[in-house]
Amino acid sequence: MLYYLFTYLDRIYDFPGAGLFNYISFRAAMSALFSLLIILIFGKPFINYLKKKQIGEEIRHLGLEEEDRKKGTPTMGGILIFLAIIIPVLLFAKLENVYVILMLITTIMMAGLGFIDDYIKVFKKNKKGVSEGAKIIVQLALGLIVALVMYNNKHVAIREQISQTNIVADVQEAPVMRTASDYFGPEQIGSLKTTIPFVKNNQFDYANLVKWIGEDYQKWAWIVFVPIILIIVLLVTNGANLTDGLDGLCAGTSAVVGAGLAVFAWVSGNFVFASYLNILYLPNSGELTVFIASFVGSLIGFMWYNSYPAKIFMGDTGSLMIGGIIAVFAILVRKELLLPLLCLVFLLEIGSSAIQRYVFKYRKWRFGLEYAQKNRVFLMAPLHHHFQKKGWHEVTIVNRFIIINIIAAILAVITLKIR
Repeated sequence: MLYYLFTYLDRIYDFPGAGLFNYISFRAAMSALFSLLIILIFGKPFINYLKKKQIGEEIRHLGLEEEDRKKGTPTMGGILIFLAIIIPVLLFAKLENVYVILMLITTIMMAGLGFIDDYIKVFKKNKKGVSEGAKIIVQLALGLIVALVMYNNKHVAIREQISQTNIVADVQEAPVMRTASDYFGPEQIGSLKTTIPFVKNNQFDYANLVKWIGEDYQKWAWIVFVPIILIIVLLVTNGANLTDGLDGLCAGTSAVVGAGLAVFAWVSGNFVFASYLNILYLPNSGELTVFIASFVGSLIGFMWYNSYPAKIFMGDTGSLMIGGIIAVFAILVRKELLLPLLCLVFLLEIGSSAIQRYVFKYRKWRFGLEYAQKNRVFLMAPLHHHFQKKGWHEVTIVNRFIIINIIAAILAVITLKIR
């Protein structure tokens, strides 16, 4: 909204400073700042309100250190994260941008699902919350919306580089005004190309997976594209949900992931950087930088109250929303194949849970219940509980997991150059 106001003031009245709102970098910085301030200013009153209403966490007795301390800690802090994302985006982003619209839909859908789940657990005293089936249906619906919009909307397009000339050197040698058309071909509407990390010719078209169909295989690319998008949304969303088990763990690791995604959005939406790095140019996707800046700012602000010892938990309102945002954002900037590296901690968490469950079932079937119980792969899943059982302090686990994800995110970002 402020973007439109100051753009109008700049155009009609030449209002001093209003031109700054034309720069994505400025609006992204302001979006992050506003998100951070919203959390810091309204965090304490919000926590006090939740305490007054006795909206506290119900703790399962798992035999873990300090679990009793967490009992009664206010939950549903994801509401605060939600507001700290939405408000700055509405103020500073171009709201007609299809990428921003998709991210707003993602945020609302996943926050709504998480809110209903938390509401059932807290107010209805039903620890199961929303059924697993219902959660999966909503997540699949989100994935389907994203896949269909990417496949059919004319404003979601890519442009491939046609000139291998280094744009920086070109501008230095011939200082003339350049446009994207000097370096990139025409927009490809509905293109299903994405980026493969660590390889020289790093573009991959999902349509190639159905070449066996025949000459019209491009028309049937959605057969593989849609299921892949659905799987990504499911895995990342539930990975974030499982990671939300220790004070500051989900917020901290997700902020790192968001910072990495901000780099990808910035370079993919800017034809100068896209040409220099020889990557897909995604017109209008640079606006996503404003959204992801708000996302990172809200998570950093939330850690002020969520770091050990946590004064508030995000609940499923926060964790499901965070996972959905990361999954859809990566898909939109065509970096979904980097998610196993970028979201390494999520992968370890969901992977450890899957291994624990299915190995236990196999050993129970093969050797009996007693053997399976004595020979678990992990002391407890997901992985952060395994280290708690080994005697690691909660702060140690959180800090080390965040450091691991920082390393992974740096490696993900430098894939822009390492091929």
